[in-house]
Amino acid sequence: MKRNPIETVLGAVVLVIAGMFMAFAYTTADIQAITGYGVTAKFIKVGGLETGSDVRISGIRVGTVTGQSLDPATYQATVAMSISGDVKLPQDTEAAIVSDGLLGGKYVNLIPGKATQAMADGGVIAKTRAFQSVEDLVGEIIFLATKKPEEKAANE
Repeated sequence: MKRNPIETVLGAVVLVIAGMFMAFAYTTADIQAITGYGVTAKFIKVGGLETGSDVRISGIRVGTVTGQSLDPATYQATVAMSISGDVKLPQDTEAAIVSDGLLGGKYVNLIPGKATQAMADGGVIAKTRAFQSVEDLVGEIIFLATKKPEEKAANE
């Protein structure tokens, strides 16, 4: 079987264009890890949070999840994050794992506190909120809806 040189050149051109497209997409998609100072936070459950996920403040990406581990003493998930050097987190910052929509991925949402002291490299975010899945929310709604009226009055 003899190959046509035009087909070979055309195939090479297609590969070069595909490579250029991939390079363009990588540089403009803002998927590189953010480097800066490291902080950690402990959560009861992380609900599918992955290494490389975003760390955001008010919806703006300010960091990257760099690792996860299990604390052998408390059995809580320890999430390591890298925060951009130009973002100075107050020491009383709160961290929550939230979902990016119904079908979206998970990310860490930081809620800055009011402290004047900034968190240093290697700092620990003490106040956290664990991920609450849709199943958990539906279960709570069903539980509240099926409660007997006398139980509702006793709880109020």
